[in-house]
Amino acid sequence: MFVILVYDTAAERNPRVLRTCRKYLHWTQRSVFQGELTTAQYRALTSALNNEIDPTYDSIVTYTTRSPDMIETTTIGATLGGPGDIL
Repeated sequence: MFVILVYDTAAERNPRVLRTCRKYLHWTQRSVFQGELTTAQYRALTSALNNEIDPTYDSIVTYTTRSPDMIETTTIGATLGGPGDIL
């Protein structure tokens, strides 16, 4: 599945959430990641993130689709991130 993940977390948790996301997805923009994951990888990612955040304050939103070809993307301004190496 193709996953787009967006997060908004407290500053003290940002580094841990960032590190966790980089293990699974490509960094696209400041708090946005995307990439192809298996169902097992998606479950592992969401489980790991659940352990990193405060669910009463932080927010993580994922969008999933079967293929990146099903999403039209337009960038206005500087292109950040990209499909670099996943750690």
